Amino acid sequence: MTTGSNGILRIALGRIALVMCGLLPSLALAAEPVVLCPGQVVYPSPDGRVLGHIPYPEVPASDLVTAPRGFAIGLPCQVQRDVLPDLTRLLAAAAAAPGVGPRLRAVSCFRSIAHQRSVFCSQIGPHRKCRDAAERARSVGPPGHSEHATGYAIDFGIRPEAGCGDVNPCMAMTPTGQWLLAHAREFGFELSFPAGNAQGVTWEPWHWRWVGTAVTAPGAVKARLAFTRARTNFPASPGINDVSDYWLIPPRSVIAPPSVAPATSPFISLPPSP
Repeated sequence: MTTGSNGILRIALGRIALVMCGLLPSLALAAEPVVLCPGQVVYPSPDGRVLGHIPYPEVPASDLVTAPRGFAIGLPCQVQRDVLPDLTRLLAAAAAAPGVGPRLRAVSCFRSIAHQRSVFCSQIGPHRKCRDAAERARSVGPPGHSEHATGYAIDFGIRPEAGCGDVNPCMAMTPTGQWLLAHAREFGFELSFPAGNAQGVTWEPWHWRWVGTAVTAPGAVKARLAFTRARTNFPASPGINDVSDYWLIPPRSVIAPPSVAPATSPFISLPPSP
């Protein structure tokens, strides 16, 4: 080993010692900063998350299919092909439920990483919703760190709105939102970001991911592999817990998060039931 290599090794070991002693922020060990948007550079946490969000690859276009006609609002809704049978059954059941009817729609389904970057960055800056990437990440996944890139996630909406706009916590208080909370699990969907989640993401009663009704359902293992870290360290609620996901975790898993979320996390408390 060269003298220069010895010097780098000593610095790295010194930093590790300082972090363990609490004298140096853990981000000092991050290999590379991540540029999310122009002027918005962040360091991943030791477990690879960015601003609380888990990294997700983009599903190949060949694995995507179009959701049933009339479901999408605006852009077409594309999902992983394994999702389609359960999604079709869910929509039929919702349409037949008194007070729910054909109101359930898709605000957003699959989003490419490039599209996610546009969504994430468009509301950062002066005179926009968020001051910086950290504030934006409370409610939107950074590019490369959104469940929508997997093709398994759907943001549901209601039409007509009945006084509750899209991607709003008030959805949980509507008959349609209440029906989802009670029945989505029957069709393989679980709520990714419940109230008070330890990822620090705002409560999102509209955002559901498909993992199959049981591990034996077609495509369920593939979906659960995509969400193993989330389902193990940040459980969904309502969630699907037919078996533990620990058997899916490869050796040397990610660093477990603290069991109690930081007091500064931007949580939204679940309002009382009407």
